[in-house]
Amino acid sequence: MQKILEMLKLQQELNDATNGTGWEDGLTKNGKIIDWKRCIYMESAELIDSFAWKHWKAINKAPDWDNIKVETIDIWHFALSLLLQEYKLQNLGSLEDLAEKIVAQEAYKTFCSQEATRNDGELYKIVKMVENMMFDVLKPNDFNLDAFINDFFTMALNCGVDLNILYSLYIGKNVLNRFRQGNGYKEGTYIKVWDGNEDNVVMLDIMAKNPSYGVNDLYKALEDRYKKL
Repeated sequence: MQKILEMLKLQQELNDATNGTGWEDGLTKNGKIIDWKRCIYMESAELIDSFAWKHWKAINKAPDWDNIKVETIDIWHFALSLLLQEYKLQNLGSLEDLAEKIVAQEAYKTFCSQEATRNDGELYKIVKMVENMMFDVLKPNDFNLDAFINDFFTMALNCGVDLNILYSLYIGKNVLNRFRQGNGYKEGTYIKVWDGNEDNVVMLDIMAKNPSYGVNDLYKALEDRYKKL
């Protein structure tokens, strides 16, 4: 529960800083409409495209498991945001209450007790899991919080993401998102490709080479690399 609670707190802080306090009402401080459900199904489509699902193109291509993990973490950012919004708007309780809600789900218990799988032969089964989660947020007036949480964790585990991977990559992507916002991402001046690699890849490389890095260390490392562009 501690890891879930920490991620919820970090997401709340990131959303407050990026969108302004009161973002749960559906508008940013700049007056832009926020739609976390749309964010989730758009990222889900990108995740599906990491599998060779097309019957007419590159039919024997192996799944891009590294990108699948990154897309899963992107979806998790938006999932946390949606859950935070739902809890606030429906007055369902505190961050601690939400964390308890998440860890009480059956799929989360499985998520914590099993290692993530990576099975190239389960392509369509995994894509269906992603679509199940997408359908949860595509229902305009019938959003089921429990079903969404369970479907996310079932999907994540089969996409090669377990609790330790989810936590580690979430922290890394959260830092990168804060770095982006501090360096012109919203204004469109941010440079996303660093010496031929997307910043996601650079962030993962820094984390792999420096597993002991904390949040501030990773931010500083990104800052140092960015200054050299």
